[in-house]
Amino acid sequence: MENAFQSAARTRVKKELEQLHSNPPTGIQVWTKNDSLHELEAEITGPENSPYEGGRFLLHIELSSRYPLEPPQVRFKTPVYHPNIDSSGRICFDALNLPPKGAWRPCLNISTLLVSIRLLLVEANPEDALMAEIAEEYRKNYSLFVKKAKDHTQQQALVYSCTNKH
Repeated sequence: MENAFQSAARTRVKKELEQLHSNPPTGIQVWTKNDSLHELEAEITGPENSPYEGGRFLLHIELSSRYPLEPPQVRFKTPVYHPNIDSSGRICFDALNLPPKGAWRPCLNISTLLVSIRLLLVEANPEDALMAEIAEEYRKNYSLFVKKAKDHTQQQALVYSCTNKH
C-alpha cells in the first residue's frame, strides 16, 4: 500500500506528523508504525476528571491513499468501557465517516481528530452508541457507568502503560 500512497498524501502526513511532534496536543502522542506514513499509532492519556483519568490508550490509525479526501480509519487497541467504542475498538464518531452520514472534511487532520476522540472520553454520545447496554447504563445509572469505566481503565489501560514500546 505504501507505493499507492500518493505524493500529496505523503507530503501532508509528513507535515502533520512534524506538527504533532513539535507541538503535541495535551495527552496525545503519535508515531509511525514500521516507518510507514499510511499506518500510524497514537497514545491518548485519559482526560482529567473522567473515568479514564490515568489510563493510557493505544490507537491504530490507517490512512488510505486518498487521505485527506477520505477519513483515517481509527480504532482503539486498548479496550475501553465506553458507549461509543465497541469491544474490537471501533469508534462511533461522525468525524470518522464521510458525508452525508459523517462529518469528515479534508480540512480536518490527524491532530484535530485525536483531540476530538480524547474529548469523546469526557463526553460520550449515548444516543449514537455502538454498545447499547453501556449507553443505557450511561443514561440511567451514570455513577455505575463511571465505576465500571474506572475499573476497566485500571485493569486494561494501566497494564498497557507498563508494556508500551515505541
